[in-house]
Amino acid sequence: MSTNSMMDPRRQNKILRYKPPSTETNPTLEDPTPDYMNLLGMIFSMCGLMLKLKWCAWIAVYCSFISFANSRSSEDTKQMMSSFMLSISAVVMSYLQNPQPMSPPW
Repeated sequence: MSTNSMMDPRRQNKILRYKPPSTETNPTLEDPTPDYMNLLGMIFSMCGLMLKLKWCAWIAVYCSFISFANSRSSEDTKQMMSSFMLSISAVVMSYLQNPQPMSPPW
């Protein structure tokens, strides 16, 4: 064992532990995907509520799930939950007004 440590070419004083770069010093490392998906979810849920389009409401739920999955724990959860609840309410209201299955948009 001791002969192995003597033959080791690595220098112990040059070994540094990896530290991920912080987003405070470099804001370009921040991922904008959750913000974009949150905005898209709100737009689609409003279209689903106002225009009574079921496919818009379902896309809003999908965008809200993507936004939630890609968000960091330090982000504002109130905005995330309001977007998610708005998309769920769009689906519920579109099916309460017309309980028929969704017809294909094409």
